[in-house]
Amino acid sequence: MSISMHSASVPIFVRMLSNMLVWLDKAEAHAAAKKFDSKNYLGLRLTADMLPFSAQIQIASDSVKGCLSRLGGLEAPKWADDEASLDELRARIRKTIEYAQSVPAAKIDGSETREINVPMGPGRTAKLTGEVFLKHFSLPNFFFHCTMTYALLRQGGVELGKMDFLGGA
Repeated sequence: MSISMHSASVPIFVRMLSNMLVWLDKAEAHAAAKKFDSKNYLGLRLTADMLPFSAQIQIASDSVKGCLSRLGGLEAPKWADDEASLDELRARIRKTIEYAQSVPAAKIDGSETREINVPMGPGRTAKLTGEVFLKHFSLPNFFFHCTMTYALLRQGGVELGKMDFLGGA
């Protein structure tokens, strides 16, 4: 039996976004235990030319919206990138989960051969099939930014392990 485009996207996104909520809870607890403001996490970077922690979550969120909107032929919701606390980042993640769960499977299933145009910078657009877009662009991009979020929290001292990243079975 083959899997559907919906089952290869929405449940994956929802699970990892839900895991990210747990990470933020652990970050909040870590900051409280160490007696520092949890807003300190928002600017964390692995290197000076990297986007900060808050942007990693915003881009992970945007990649979900962009993927499902393109696959479903829908208009992506537009949200300002102005989160200034862990609570606001949690709210964005929850909003992203709600959006992902609101996209009907019928809109995404069958999109594997749909042509998807992806802006790749000034004057450049990649034309991909829906399947290639999902498997070789959207999912890797999403997981990149999730992984950076996790790594930055680990660098910040938050006690996270592999099962926090993978989530419960």
